[in-house]
Amino acid sequence: MATKRVTTPVLEIEYEHSGEAGGPPVVLLHGFPYDVRAYDEVATLLAADGASVYVPYLRGFGGTHFLDKATLRSGQQAALAQDLLDFMDALGLEKAVVAGYDWGGRAACIAAALRPERVRGLVSVDGYNVQNLAYAGEPAPPEWERTYWYQFYFHSERGRRGLAENRDELCALLWRTWSPTWTGADEAFPASAPSLHNPDFVDVVIHSYRHRFGLVEGDPRYQAIEDLIAQEPAITVPTVVLESGDDGIGGPSAEGDREYFTGPYEHRVLPGVGHNVPQEAPEAFAAAVASLLR
Repeated sequence: MATKRVTTPVLEIEYEHSGEAGGPPVVLLHGFPYDVRAYDEVATLLAADGASVYVPYLRGFGGTHFLDKATLRSGQQAALAQDLLDFMDALGLEKAVVAGYDWGGRAACIAAALRPERVRGLVSVDGYNVQNLAYAGEPAPPEWERTYWYQFYFHSERGRRGLAENRDELCALLWRTWSPTWTGADEAFPASAPSLHNPDFVDVVIHSYRHRFGLVEGDPRYQAIEDLIAQEPAITVPTVVLESGDDGIGGPSAEGDREYFTGPYEHRVLPGVGHNVPQEAPEAFAAAVASLLR
Protein backbone atom coordinates (compact mmCIF):
# COMPACT_ATOMS: atom_id res chain seq x y z
CA MET A 1 0.00 0.00 0.00
CA ALA A 2 1.15 3.55 -0.73
CA THR A 3 2.00 5.66 2.32
CA LYS A 4 0.61 9.20 2.27
CA ARG A 5 -0.07 12.10 4.62
CA VAL A 6 -2.99 14.46 5.06
CA THR A 7 -3.39 17.50 7.32
CA THR A 8 -6.38 17.94 9.64
CA PRO A 9 -7.07 20.75 12.14
CA VAL A 10 -5.05 18.99 14.87
CA LEU A 11 -2.87 16.35 13.20
CA GLU A 12 -0.85 15.42 10.20
CA ILE A 13 -2.09 11.89 9.70
CA GLU A 14 0.01 9.24 8.01
CA TYR A 15 -2.07 6.66 6.21
CA GLU A 16 -1.86 3.91 3.65
CA HIS A 17 -4.10 3.59 0.63
CA SER A 18 -4.84 0.70 -1.69
CA GLY A 19 -7.36 0.06 -4.42
CA GLU A 20 -8.85 2.36 -7.01
CA ALA A 21 -9.48 5.94 -5.89
CA GLY A 22 -12.94 5.82 -7.46
CA GLY A 23 -14.05 2.71 -5.60
CA PRO A 24 -16.40 2.79 -2.61
CA PRO A 25 -14.34 4.15 0.32
CA VAL A 26 -13.49 2.08 3.37
CA VAL A 27 -11.62 3.35 6.43
CA LEU A 28 -9.95 0.70 8.61
CA LEU A 29 -8.94 1.70 12.15
CA HIS A 30 -6.42 -0.14 14.30
CA GLY A 31 -6.24 -0.37 18.08
CA PHE A 32 -3.69 -0.23 20.89
CA PRO A 33 -0.94 -1.44 20.82
CA TYR A 34 -1.25 -2.32 17.14
CA ASP A 35 -0.91 -0.37 13.90
CA VAL A 36 -1.86 -0.42 10.22
CA ARG A 37 -0.05 -3.73 9.64
CA ALA A 38 -3.09 -5.38 11.25
CA TYR A 39 -4.97 -4.67 8.00
CA ASP A 40 -2.46 -5.75 5.35
CA GLU A 41 -4.43 -8.82 4.27
CA VAL A 42 -7.84 -7.22 4.82
CA ALA A 43 -6.92 -4.23 2.65
CA THR A 44 -5.61 -6.48 -0.11
CA LEU A 45 -8.84 -8.47 -0.16
CA LEU A 46 -11.05 -5.38 -0.19
CA ALA A 47 -8.99 -3.60 -2.84
CA ALA A 48 -9.27 -6.67 -5.06
CA ASP A 49 -13.04 -6.44 -4.55
CA GLY A 50 -13.04 -2.88 -5.90
CA ALA A 51 -12.93 -0.83 -2.71
CA SER A 52 -10.78 2.24 -2.10
CA VAL A 53 -9.14 1.40 1.22
CA TYR A 54 -7.70 3.92 3.68
CA VAL A 55 -5.79 2.80 6.79
CA PRO A 56 -4.66 5.70 9.02
CA TYR A 57 -2.21 5.59 11.90
CA LEU A 58 -4.04 6.77 15.00
CA ARG A 59 -2.73 9.71 17.02
CA GLY A 60 0.45 8.65 18.81
CA PHE A 61 1.26 5.91 16.28
CA GLY A 62 3.49 5.68 13.23
CA GLY A 63 4.15 8.94 11.45
CA THR A 64 1.00 10.71 12.64
CA HIS A 65 1.95 13.82 14.61
CA PHE A 66 0.40 16.87 16.26
CA LEU A 67 0.67 20.21 14.48
CA ASP A 68 1.00 22.24 17.69
CA LYS A 69 3.40 21.40 20.53
CA ALA A 70 0.92 22.92 22.99
CA THR A 71 -1.95 20.55 22.10
CA LEU A 72 -2.86 18.12 24.86
CA ARG A 73 -1.76 14.63 23.85
CA SER A 74 -5.20 13.29 24.53
CA GLY A 75 -6.15 9.67 23.99
CA GLN A 76 -9.80 10.10 24.96
CA GLN A 77 -12.42 8.38 22.84
CA ALA A 78 -13.97 11.64 21.60
CA ALA A 79 -10.60 12.72 20.18
CA LEU A 80 -10.25 9.46 18.25
CA ALA A 81 -13.74 9.85 16.80
CA GLN A 82 -13.12 13.45 15.77
CA ASP A 83 -9.82 12.41 14.19
CA LEU A 84 -11.74 9.94 12.02
CA LEU A 85 -14.21 12.58 10.86
CA ASP A 86 -11.41 15.10 10.28
CA PHE A 87 -9.51 12.48 8.26
CA MET A 88 -12.54 11.87 6.06
CA ASP A 89 -13.04 15.62 5.61
CA ALA A 90 -9.42 16.15 4.60
CA LEU A 91 -9.68 13.41 1.97
CA GLY A 92 -13.06 14.55 0.71
CA LEU A 93 -14.78 11.31 1.74
CA GLU A 94 -18.41 12.27 2.20
CA LYS A 95 -19.44 8.78 3.27
CA ALA A 96 -17.54 5.56 3.95
CA VAL A 97 -17.78 2.15 5.50
CA VAL A 98 -15.80 2.40 8.74
CA ALA A 99 -14.41 -0.62 10.53
CA GLY A 100 -12.25 -1.11 13.59
CA TYR A 101 -11.39 -2.87 16.80
CA ASP A 102 -10.17 -1.71 20.21
CA TRP A 103 -9.40 2.06 20.00
CA GLY A 104 -10.25 2.07 16.31
CA GLY A 105 -13.56 0.33 16.91
CA ARG A 106 -14.41 2.98 19.47
CA ALA A 107 -13.75 5.78 17.00
CA ALA A 108 -15.84 4.02 14.36
CA CYS A 109 -18.79 3.39 16.70
CA ILE A 110 -18.88 7.00 17.92
CA ALA A 111 -18.69 8.41 14.41
CA ALA A 112 -21.49 6.07 13.31
CA ALA A 113 -23.65 7.05 16.29
CA LEU A 114 -23.16 10.81 16.07
CA ARG A 115 -22.72 11.32 12.31
CA PRO A 116 -24.69 8.55 10.59
CA GLU A 117 -24.89 10.57 7.38
CA ARG A 118 -21.11 10.08 7.03
CA VAL A 119 -21.11 6.31 7.63
CA ARG A 120 -22.38 3.89 4.98
CA GLY A 121 -21.86 0.93 7.27
CA LEU A 122 -20.02 -0.12 10.43
CA VAL A 123 -17.95 -3.15 11.37
CA SER A 124 -17.28 -3.18 15.10
CA VAL A 125 -15.40 -5.81 17.05
CA ASP A 126 -17.16 -6.72 20.31
CA GLY A 127 -20.29 -4.65 19.95
CA TYR A 128 -21.08 -1.14 21.15
CA ASN A 129 -17.46 -0.20 21.66
CA VAL A 130 -18.16 3.07 23.49
CA GLN A 131 -17.12 3.83 27.07
CA ASN A 132 -19.70 5.13 29.52
CA LEU A 133 -17.45 7.17 31.80
CA ALA A 134 -20.17 7.52 34.42
CA TYR A 135 -19.70 3.83 35.24
CA ALA A 136 -15.89 3.80 35.09
CA GLY A 137 -15.62 3.31 38.85
CA GLU A 138 -17.91 0.29 38.98
CA PRO A 139 -16.06 -3.00 39.61
CA ALA A 140 -16.25 -5.81 37.08
CA PRO A 141 -16.13 -9.53 37.90
CA PRO A 142 -12.68 -10.36 39.32
CA GLU A 143 -11.92 -12.77 36.49
CA TRP A 144 -12.30 -9.87 34.07
CA GLU A 145 -10.54 -7.36 36.28
CA ARG A 146 -7.31 -9.33 36.38
CA THR A 147 -7.01 -9.01 32.60
CA TYR A 148 -7.12 -5.21 32.94
CA TRP A 149 -3.84 -5.05 34.87
CA TYR A 150 -2.17 -2.88 32.22
CA GLN A 151 -4.85 -0.21 32.65
CA PHE A 152 -4.25 0.03 36.38
CA TYR A 153 -0.50 -0.06 35.78
CA PHE A 154 -0.78 2.96 33.50
CA HIS A 155 -2.53 4.91 36.25
CA SER A 156 0.76 5.13 38.12
CA GLU A 157 3.97 6.95 37.26
CA ARG A 158 5.72 3.61 37.54
CA GLY A 159 3.45 2.40 34.75
CA ARG A 160 4.24 5.43 32.62
CA ARG A 161 7.94 4.77 33.02
CA GLY A 162 7.41 1.07 32.35
CA LEU A 163 5.67 1.84 29.07
CA ALA A 164 8.34 4.35 28.06
CA GLU A 165 11.31 2.17 28.96
CA ASN A 166 9.94 -1.28 28.07
CA ARG A 167 7.37 -0.52 25.39
CA ASP A 168 8.34 -3.31 22.99
CA GLU A 169 8.46 -5.97 25.69
CA LEU A 170 5.25 -4.76 27.34
CA CYS A 171 3.29 -4.43 24.11
CA ALA A 172 4.52 -7.78 22.78
CA LEU A 173 3.30 -9.32 26.03
CA LEU A 174 -0.14 -7.75 25.49
CA TRP A 175 -0.24 -9.14 21.94
CA ARG A 176 0.44 -12.65 23.24
CA THR A 177 -1.92 -12.59 26.20
CA TRP A 178 -4.79 -10.89 24.37
CA SER A 179 -4.59 -13.43 21.54
CA PRO A 180 -3.79 -16.65 23.42
CA THR A 181 -4.57 -18.94 20.47
CA TRP A 182 -2.73 -16.90 17.81
CA THR A 183 0.58 -18.62 17.19
CA GLY A 184 1.75 -15.86 14.86
CA ALA A 185 1.81 -13.02 17.39
CA ASP A 186 5.55 -13.08 18.13
CA GLU A 187 6.40 -13.32 14.44
CA ALA A 188 4.07 -10.45 13.46
CA PHE A 189 4.90 -8.00 16.28
CA PRO A 190 8.26 -6.69 14.94
CA ALA A 191 6.55 -5.24 11.85
CA SER A 192 4.32 -3.07 14.04
CA ALA A 193 6.83 -2.27 16.81
CA PRO A 194 8.35 0.82 15.07
CA SER A 195 4.93 2.53 15.15
CA LEU A 196 4.98 2.42 18.94
CA HIS A 197 8.07 4.66 19.01
CA ASN A 198 6.15 7.72 17.88
CA PRO A 199 7.26 10.56 20.24
CA ASP A 200 3.65 11.06 21.41
CA PHE A 201 2.86 7.38 21.96
CA VAL A 202 3.41 7.26 25.70
CA ASP A 203 1.57 10.51 26.43
CA VAL A 204 -1.45 9.54 24.31
CA VAL A 205 -1.68 6.04 25.79
CA ILE A 206 -1.32 7.18 29.38
CA HIS A 207 -3.92 9.90 28.90
CA SER A 208 -6.33 7.41 27.35
CA TYR A 209 -6.19 4.98 30.25
CA ARG A 210 -6.33 7.71 32.87
CA HIS A 211 -9.12 9.72 31.26
CA ARG A 212 -11.45 6.75 30.92
CA PHE A 213 -11.24 6.25 34.71
CA GLY A 214 -11.76 9.93 35.49
CA LEU A 215 -8.20 10.45 36.74
CA VAL A 216 -7.35 13.30 34.33
CA GLU A 217 -9.29 15.96 32.44
CA GLY A 218 -9.92 15.65 28.74
CA ASP A 219 -9.16 18.17 26.03
CA PRO A 220 -11.90 20.84 26.23
CA ARG A 221 -12.20 20.91 22.43
CA TYR A 222 -13.83 17.45 22.59
CA GLN A 223 -16.18 18.04 25.52
CA ALA A 224 -19.26 18.51 23.34
CA ILE A 225 -18.65 15.08 21.84
CA GLU A 226 -18.09 13.55 25.29
CA ASP A 227 -21.44 15.02 26.42
CA LEU A 228 -23.20 13.37 23.48
CA ILE A 229 -21.44 10.05 24.08
CA ALA A 230 -22.61 10.08 27.70
CA GLN A 231 -26.19 9.82 26.44
CA GLU A 232 -25.33 6.43 24.87
CA PRO A 233 -26.73 7.26 21.42
CA ALA A 234 -28.01 4.41 19.30
CA ILE A 235 -26.23 3.35 16.12
CA THR A 236 -28.68 3.44 13.21
CA VAL A 237 -26.39 2.55 10.28
CA PRO A 238 -26.08 -1.00 8.91
CA THR A 239 -23.72 -2.85 11.24
CA VAL A 240 -21.83 -6.11 11.45
CA VAL A 241 -20.56 -6.93 14.93
CA LEU A 242 -17.69 -9.39 15.11
CA GLU A 243 -17.06 -11.11 18.42
CA SER A 244 -13.74 -12.71 19.33
CA GLY A 245 -14.20 -16.28 20.46
CA ASP A 246 -10.92 -16.35 22.41
CA ASP A 247 -10.17 -12.79 23.49
CA GLY A 248 -7.63 -12.62 26.29
CA ILE A 249 -9.30 -9.48 27.69
CA GLY A 250 -12.30 -10.26 29.86
CA GLY A 251 -15.70 -8.72 29.27
CA PRO A 252 -19.36 -9.40 28.51
CA SER A 253 -20.60 -10.92 25.28
CA ALA A 254 -21.42 -8.51 22.47
CA GLU A 255 -24.92 -10.00 22.49
CA GLY A 256 -25.68 -7.74 25.44
CA ASP A 257 -25.19 -4.66 23.28
CA ARG A 258 -27.92 -5.52 20.76
CA GLU A 259 -30.28 -2.75 21.94
CA TYR A 260 -27.78 -0.05 20.92
CA PHE A 261 -28.09 -1.00 17.24
CA THR A 262 -31.39 0.05 15.71
CA GLY A 263 -30.54 -0.35 12.01
CA PRO A 264 -29.77 -3.49 9.98
CA TYR A 265 -27.62 -5.68 12.20
CA GLU A 266 -25.68 -8.92 12.13
CA HIS A 267 -23.63 -10.56 14.88
CA ARG A 268 -20.87 -13.00 13.92
CA VAL A 269 -18.84 -14.97 16.47
CA LEU A 270 -15.31 -15.97 15.46
CA PRO A 271 -14.21 -19.11 17.37
CA GLY A 272 -10.50 -19.38 18.09
CA VAL A 273 -9.83 -15.73 17.33
CA GLY A 274 -8.30 -13.35 19.87
CA HIS A 275 -8.26 -9.59 20.29
CA ASN A 276 -6.46 -8.65 17.06
CA VAL A 277 -9.31 -9.76 14.83
CA PRO A 278 -8.30 -8.33 11.41
CA GLN A 279 -4.80 -9.77 11.62
CA GLU A 280 -5.89 -13.12 13.00
CA ALA A 281 -8.97 -13.57 10.81
CA PRO A 282 -8.50 -11.29 7.78
CA GLU A 283 -10.92 -13.16 5.52
CA ALA A 284 -13.74 -12.95 8.08
CA PHE A 285 -13.06 -9.27 8.71
CA ALA A 286 -12.90 -8.44 5.00
CA ALA A 287 -16.11 -10.39 4.37
CA ALA A 288 -17.92 -8.35 7.03
CA VAL A 289 -16.81 -5.09 5.39
CA ALA A 290 -17.63 -6.34 1.89
CA SER A 291 -21.15 -7.27 2.95
CA LEU A 292 -21.80 -3.60 3.76
CA LEU A 293 -20.38 -2.43 0.42
CA ARG A 294 -22.92 -4.55 -1.41
